[in-house]
Amino acid sequence: MKTLLELENKMTKPSKQLVKDIQKIDGDIMILGVGGKMGPSLAKLAKNAVREVGINKKIIGTSRFSSNEVRMDLESLGIETIAADLLDQNQLNSLPDVKNIIYMAGYKFGTFGNESYTWAMNTYLPGIVSEKFKNSRIVSFSSGNVYPFTKVSKGGADETNLPGPIGEYAQSCLGRERIFEYFARLYNIKMVHFRLNYAIDLRYGVLLEIARNVFENKPIDLTTGHVNVIWQGDANEMAIRSLLLVDSPPLKLNITGPETISIKWLAEQYGQRFGKTPIFINDENSTALLSNASKAHKLLGYPKVTLRQMIDWIANWVEIGGMTINKPTNFQEREGAF
Repeated sequence: MKTLLELENKMTKPSKQLVKDIQKIDGDIMILGVGGKMGPSLAKLAKNAVREVGINKKIIGTSRFSSNEVRMDLESLGIETIAADLLDQNQLNSLPDVKNIIYMAGYKFGTFGNESYTWAMNTYLPGIVSEKFKNSRIVSFSSGNVYPFTKVSKGGADETNLPGPIGEYAQSCLGRERIFEYFARLYNIKMVHFRLNYAIDLRYGVLLEIARNVFENKPIDLTTGHVNVIWQGDANEMAIRSLLLVDSPPLKLNITGPETISIKWLAEQYGQRFGKTPIFINDENSTALLSNASKAHKLLGYPKVTLRQMIDWIANWVEIGGMTINKPTNFQEREGAF
Protein backbone atom coordinates (compact mmCIF):
# COMPACT_ATOMS: atom_id res chain seq x y z
CA MET A 1 0.00 0.00 0.00
CA LYS A 2 1.35 3.38 -1.05
CA THR A 3 -1.60 5.77 -0.67
CA LEU A 4 -4.23 6.66 1.92
CA LEU A 5 -6.89 5.50 -0.53
CA GLU A 6 -5.30 2.04 -0.77
CA LEU A 7 -5.06 1.93 3.03
CA GLU A 8 -8.70 2.88 3.46
CA ASN A 9 -9.87 0.39 0.85
CA LYS A 10 -7.96 -2.35 2.66
CA MET A 11 -9.39 -1.48 6.07
CA THR A 12 -12.98 -1.08 4.91
CA LYS A 13 -13.37 -4.14 2.68
CA PRO A 14 -15.71 -6.54 4.49
CA SER A 15 -14.83 -10.20 4.79
CA LYS A 16 -17.23 -12.95 3.78
CA GLN A 17 -17.93 -13.61 7.46
CA LEU A 18 -18.82 -9.99 8.14
CA VAL A 19 -21.10 -9.91 5.10
CA LYS A 20 -22.78 -13.04 6.42
CA ASP A 21 -23.08 -11.72 9.99
CA ILE A 22 -24.32 -8.23 9.09
CA GLN A 23 -27.50 -9.88 7.78
CA LYS A 24 -28.08 -11.46 11.20
CA ILE A 25 -27.85 -8.15 13.08
CA ASP A 26 -31.42 -6.97 13.45
CA GLY A 27 -31.88 -3.21 13.11
CA ASP A 28 -29.75 -0.17 12.37
CA ILE A 29 -26.30 0.47 13.85
CA MET A 30 -25.24 3.71 15.55
CA ILE A 31 -21.61 4.45 16.37
CA LEU A 32 -21.21 6.82 19.32
CA GLY A 33 -17.90 8.68 19.05
CA VAL A 34 -17.40 7.95 15.36
CA GLY A 35 -14.94 10.82 14.89
CA GLY A 36 -11.91 9.20 16.56
CA LYS A 37 -9.02 7.26 15.01
CA MET A 38 -10.98 4.07 14.40
CA GLY A 39 -14.55 5.31 14.08
CA PRO A 40 -14.61 6.47 10.45
CA SER A 41 -13.13 3.24 9.10
CA LEU A 42 -15.48 1.16 11.28
CA ALA A 43 -18.50 3.05 9.94
CA LYS A 44 -17.31 2.62 6.35
CA LEU A 45 -16.65 -1.08 6.90
CA ALA A 46 -20.17 -1.58 8.24
CA LYS A 47 -21.67 0.44 5.38
CA ASN A 48 -19.72 -1.54 2.79
CA ALA A 49 -20.95 -4.81 4.29
CA VAL A 50 -24.55 -3.58 4.21
CA ARG A 51 -24.14 -2.37 0.64
CA GLU A 52 -22.65 -5.68 -0.47
CA VAL A 53 -25.60 -7.59 0.93
CA GLY A 54 -28.13 -5.11 -0.40
CA ILE A 55 -30.18 -4.86 2.78
CA ASN A 56 -31.94 -1.84 4.26
CA LYS A 57 -29.88 -1.04 7.35
CA LYS A 58 -28.77 2.44 8.38
CA ILE A 59 -25.25 3.12 9.64
CA ILE A 60 -25.30 6.27 11.76
CA GLY A 61 -22.29 8.05 13.24
CA THR A 62 -22.41 10.59 16.08
CA SER A 63 -19.59 12.84 17.22
CA ARG A 64 -18.88 16.47 18.00
CA PHE A 65 -17.28 16.47 14.53
CA SER A 66 -14.54 18.97 15.25
CA SER A 67 -13.43 18.12 11.72
CA ASN A 68 -16.18 18.84 9.20
CA GLU A 69 -14.06 17.01 6.62
CA VAL A 70 -14.62 13.72 8.47
CA ARG A 71 -18.36 14.31 8.56
CA MET A 72 -18.57 15.17 4.86
CA ASP A 73 -16.49 12.11 3.99
CA LEU A 74 -18.83 9.80 5.90
CA GLU A 75 -21.95 11.35 4.42
CA SER A 76 -20.55 11.07 0.89
CA LEU A 77 -20.52 7.29 1.39
CA GLY A 78 -24.10 7.09 2.58
CA ILE A 79 -23.39 7.07 6.33
CA GLU A 80 -25.81 9.27 8.27
CA THR A 81 -24.16 11.66 10.72
CA ILE A 82 -25.42 13.53 13.76
CA ALA A 83 -23.33 16.22 15.46
CA ALA A 84 -23.82 15.97 19.21
CA ASP A 85 -22.04 16.55 22.49
CA LEU A 86 -22.90 13.29 24.22
CA LEU A 87 -22.22 14.78 27.66
CA ASP A 88 -25.11 17.17 27.06
CA GLN A 89 -28.05 15.04 28.13
CA ASN A 90 -30.53 16.97 26.01
CA GLN A 91 -28.46 16.35 22.90
CA LEU A 92 -27.97 12.70 23.85
CA ASN A 93 -31.68 12.18 24.42
CA SER A 94 -32.48 13.75 21.05
CA LEU A 95 -30.64 10.93 19.25
CA PRO A 96 -32.85 8.37 17.50
CA ASP A 97 -33.52 5.07 19.22
CA VAL A 98 -31.40 2.46 17.46
CA LYS A 99 -31.26 -1.27 18.17
CA ASN A 100 -27.47 -1.58 17.93
CA ILE A 101 -24.91 0.72 19.55
CA ILE A 102 -21.15 0.59 19.10
CA TYR A 103 -19.81 2.79 21.87
CA MET A 104 -16.43 4.34 20.98
CA ALA A 105 -16.64 7.53 23.03
CA GLY A 106 -13.85 7.94 25.57
CA TYR A 107 -10.88 10.00 26.67
CA LYS A 108 -7.25 8.94 27.18
CA PHE A 109 -4.49 11.26 26.08
CA GLY A 110 -4.52 14.39 28.18
CA THR A 111 -5.86 12.59 31.24
CA PHE A 112 -2.98 13.87 33.38
CA GLY A 113 -4.08 17.29 34.60
CA ASN A 114 -7.60 16.83 33.23
CA GLU A 115 -8.74 13.95 35.38
CA SER A 116 -12.28 15.18 36.03
CA TYR A 117 -13.11 15.31 32.31
CA THR A 118 -11.63 11.83 31.87
CA TRP A 119 -13.90 10.44 34.57
CA ALA A 120 -16.92 12.28 33.16
CA MET A 121 -16.32 10.85 29.68
CA ASN A 122 -15.36 7.37 30.79
CA THR A 123 -17.79 6.77 33.67
CA TYR A 124 -20.59 9.36 33.81
CA LEU A 125 -21.33 9.19 30.09
CA PRO A 126 -21.84 5.38 30.06
CA GLY A 127 -24.54 5.83 32.69
CA ILE A 128 -26.61 8.31 30.72
CA VAL A 129 -26.00 6.37 27.49
CA SER A 130 -27.34 3.25 29.23
CA GLU A 131 -30.47 5.13 30.28
CA LYS A 132 -31.01 6.41 26.76
CA PHE A 133 -30.33 3.10 25.01
CA LYS A 134 -31.67 0.66 27.59
CA ASN A 135 -33.49 -1.22 24.83
CA SER A 136 -30.44 -1.55 22.56
CA ARG A 137 -27.57 -3.98 22.21
CA ILE A 138 -24.28 -2.28 23.11
CA VAL A 139 -20.70 -3.15 22.19
CA SER A 140 -18.59 -0.86 24.37
CA PHE A 141 -14.97 -0.23 23.48
CA SER A 142 -12.84 -0.79 26.56
CA SER A 143 -9.12 -1.33 27.02
CA GLY A 144 -6.56 -3.91 28.07
CA ASN A 145 -5.46 -1.24 30.55
CA VAL A 146 -8.07 -2.60 32.97
CA TYR A 147 -5.60 -5.43 33.69
CA PRO A 148 -2.45 -5.23 35.79
CA PHE A 149 0.96 -5.88 34.28
CA THR A 150 1.55 -9.61 33.96
CA LYS A 151 4.59 -11.82 33.55
CA VAL A 152 5.65 -11.96 29.93
CA SER A 153 6.10 -15.73 30.29
CA LYS A 154 2.38 -16.12 31.14
CA GLY A 155 1.17 -14.99 27.71
CA GLY A 156 -1.06 -12.15 28.89
CA ALA A 157 -4.14 -11.71 31.06
CA ASP A 158 -7.32 -13.46 29.95
CA GLU A 159 -10.88 -12.52 30.85
CA THR A 160 -10.78 -14.56 34.07
CA ASN A 161 -7.97 -12.38 35.49
CA LEU A 162 -9.05 -9.84 38.07
CA PRO A 163 -8.71 -6.21 37.01
CA GLY A 164 -5.82 -4.18 38.37
CA PRO A 165 -5.78 -0.84 36.55
CA ILE A 166 -2.73 1.39 36.98
CA GLY A 167 -3.34 5.14 36.99
CA GLU A 168 -6.49 7.21 36.62
CA TYR A 169 -7.05 6.58 32.91
CA ALA A 170 -7.01 2.81 33.41
CA GLN A 171 -9.14 3.14 36.56
CA SER A 172 -11.71 5.14 34.62
CA CYS A 173 -11.76 2.41 31.93
CA LEU A 174 -12.68 -0.11 34.58
CA GLY A 175 -15.19 2.43 35.88
CA ARG A 176 -16.77 2.56 32.43
CA GLU A 177 -17.20 -1.21 32.46
CA ARG A 178 -18.64 -1.18 36.00
CA ILE A 179 -21.19 1.52 35.18
CA PHE A 180 -22.26 -0.26 32.01
CA GLU A 181 -22.53 -3.52 33.94
CA TYR A 182 -24.71 -1.89 36.62
CA PHE A 183 -27.20 -0.71 34.02
CA ALA A 184 -26.96 -3.98 32.10
CA ARG A 185 -28.11 -5.79 35.23
CA LEU A 186 -30.71 -3.12 36.05
CA TYR A 187 -32.36 -3.11 32.61
CA ASN A 188 -31.17 -6.46 31.23
CA ILE A 189 -29.20 -4.65 28.50
CA LYS A 190 -27.12 -7.07 26.46
CA MET A 191 -23.54 -5.86 26.08
CA VAL A 192 -19.94 -6.70 25.24
CA HIS A 193 -16.93 -5.12 26.94
CA PHE A 194 -14.55 -4.88 23.97
CA ARG A 195 -11.11 -4.79 25.63
CA LEU A 196 -8.84 -3.62 22.81
CA ASN A 197 -5.05 -3.64 23.03
CA TYR A 198 -3.40 -2.19 20.68
CA ALA A 199 -4.98 -1.44 17.28
CA ILE A 200 -2.69 -0.20 14.50
CA ASP A 201 -2.84 0.99 10.94
CA LEU A 202 -0.08 2.46 8.78
CA ARG A 203 -0.46 5.97 10.22
CA TYR A 204 -0.16 5.23 13.93
CA GLY A 205 0.54 2.50 16.47
CA VAL A 206 3.29 0.57 18.19
CA LEU A 207 4.76 -0.96 15.03
CA LEU A 208 5.02 2.44 13.34
CA GLU A 209 6.68 3.98 16.39
CA ILE A 210 9.34 1.27 16.50
CA ALA A 211 9.87 1.37 12.73
CA ARG A 212 10.35 5.14 12.72
CA ASN A 213 12.79 5.02 15.61
CA VAL A 214 14.90 2.47 13.77
CA PHE A 215 14.68 4.38 10.48
CA GLU A 216 15.59 7.69 12.16
CA ASN A 217 18.35 6.18 14.35
CA LYS A 218 16.52 7.06 17.57
CA PRO A 219 16.90 4.99 20.76
CA ILE A 220 14.25 2.42 21.64
CA ASP A 221 13.37 1.98 25.32
CA LEU A 222 13.14 -1.71 26.18
CA THR A 223 11.76 -1.23 29.71
CA THR A 224 8.36 -2.38 28.49
CA GLY A 225 9.76 -5.01 26.18
CA HIS A 226 6.64 -6.80 24.91
CA VAL A 227 3.29 -5.81 23.37
CA ASN A 228 0.21 -7.15 21.59
CA VAL A 229 -1.16 -5.57 18.42
CA ILE A 230 -4.01 -6.08 15.97
CA TRP A 231 -4.73 -4.58 12.57
CA GLN A 232 -7.37 -1.86 12.89
CA GLY A 233 -9.49 -3.37 10.13
CA ASP A 234 -9.63 -6.69 11.99
CA ALA A 235 -10.51 -4.98 15.27
CA ASN A 236 -13.30 -3.00 13.59
CA GLU A 237 -14.75 -6.13 12.02
CA MET A 238 -14.69 -7.92 15.37
CA ALA A 239 -16.51 -5.00 16.98
CA ILE A 240 -19.34 -5.13 14.44
CA ARG A 241 -19.64 -8.92 14.63
CA SER A 242 -19.64 -8.73 18.45
CA LEU A 243 -23.16 -7.32 18.25
CA LEU A 244 -24.17 -10.97 17.82
CA LEU A 245 -22.39 -11.94 21.05
CA VAL A 246 -23.90 -9.42 23.48
CA ASP A 247 -25.09 -10.77 26.81
CA SER A 248 -26.22 -9.66 30.25
CA PRO A 249 -24.18 -9.47 32.42
CA PRO A 250 -21.84 -8.14 29.71
CA LEU A 251 -19.54 -10.53 27.86
CA LYS A 252 -15.88 -9.59 28.30
CA LEU A 253 -13.65 -9.99 25.24
CA ASN A 254 -9.95 -9.29 24.91
CA ILE A 255 -9.29 -8.05 21.38
CA THR A 256 -5.74 -8.27 20.05
CA GLY A 257 -3.47 -10.45 17.97
CA PRO A 258 -2.26 -13.91 19.00
CA GLU A 259 1.42 -13.00 19.45
CA THR A 260 3.30 -11.65 22.44
CA ILE A 261 5.70 -9.46 20.46
CA SER A 262 9.23 -8.67 21.60
CA ILE A 263 10.06 -5.01 21.01
CA LYS A 264 13.71 -5.93 20.54
CA TRP A 265 12.85 -8.57 17.95
CA LEU A 266 10.53 -6.14 16.20
CA ALA A 267 13.22 -3.46 16.01
CA GLU A 268 15.68 -5.98 14.63
CA GLN A 269 13.21 -6.90 11.87
CA TYR A 270 13.02 -3.27 10.85
CA GLY A 271 16.79 -2.94 11.18
CA GLN A 272 17.25 -5.71 8.62
CA ARG A 273 14.71 -4.05 6.31
CA PHE A 274 16.28 -0.58 6.56
CA GLY A 275 19.92 -1.66 6.73
CA LYS A 276 20.30 -0.06 10.16
CA THR A 277 21.35 -1.22 13.61
CA PRO A 278 18.67 -0.44 16.22
CA ILE A 279 19.71 1.57 19.25
CA PHE A 280 18.42 0.18 22.53
CA ILE A 281 18.31 1.70 26.00
CA ASN A 282 17.38 0.13 29.36
CA ASP A 283 16.74 -3.51 30.16
CA GLU A 284 13.54 -5.45 29.53
CA ASN A 285 11.17 -5.75 32.46
CA SER A 286 9.75 -9.19 33.17
CA THR A 287 6.20 -7.77 33.11
CA ALA A 288 4.12 -5.88 30.55
CA LEU A 289 0.53 -4.92 29.76
CA LEU A 290 -0.45 -7.99 27.77
CA SER A 291 -3.76 -9.62 26.82
CA ASN A 292 -4.65 -13.18 25.91
CA ALA A 293 -7.31 -12.97 23.20
CA SER A 294 -7.87 -16.70 22.68
CA LYS A 295 -11.53 -16.39 23.76
CA ALA A 296 -12.24 -13.81 21.05
CA HIS A 297 -10.33 -15.89 18.50
CA LYS A 298 -12.50 -18.89 19.35
CA LEU A 299 -15.71 -16.88 18.95
CA LEU A 300 -14.74 -14.60 16.05
CA GLY A 301 -11.76 -16.27 14.41
CA TYR A 302 -8.14 -15.17 14.16
CA PRO A 303 -7.26 -11.73 12.78
CA LYS A 304 -6.95 -11.91 9.01
CA VAL A 305 -3.93 -9.61 8.74
CA THR A 306 -0.81 -11.31 10.11
CA LEU A 307 1.99 -9.74 12.09
CA ARG A 308 4.41 -10.26 9.20
CA GLN A 309 2.04 -8.46 6.84
CA MET A 310 1.77 -5.54 9.25
CA ILE A 311 5.55 -5.34 9.61
CA ASP A 312 6.05 -5.31 5.83
CA TRP A 313 3.32 -2.76 5.16
CA ILE A 314 4.62 -0.36 7.81
CA ALA A 315 8.24 -0.71 6.70
CA ASN A 316 7.19 0.28 3.20
CA TRP A 317 5.07 3.15 4.57
CA VAL A 318 8.04 4.54 6.52
CA GLU A 319 10.35 4.20 3.51
CA ILE A 320 8.01 6.17 1.24
CA GLY A 321 7.32 8.84 3.90
CA GLY A 322 3.63 8.01 4.26
CA MET A 323 1.33 10.31 6.23
CA THR A 324 1.22 9.69 10.00
CA ILE A 325 -1.06 10.68 12.87
CA ASN A 326 0.77 12.33 15.76
CA LYS A 327 -0.88 10.31 18.52
CA PRO A 328 1.75 8.11 20.20
CA THR A 329 0.49 5.04 22.02
CA ASN A 330 2.69 5.59 25.10
CA PHE A 331 2.86 1.81 25.35
CA GLN A 332 6.05 2.21 27.40
CA GLU A 333 4.14 4.01 30.20
CA ARG A 334 4.29 1.98 33.42
CA GLU A 335 2.76 4.42 35.92
CA GLY A 336 -0.52 4.98 34.08
CA ALA A 337 0.07 8.69 33.41
CA PHE A 338 -1.43 9.56 30.02
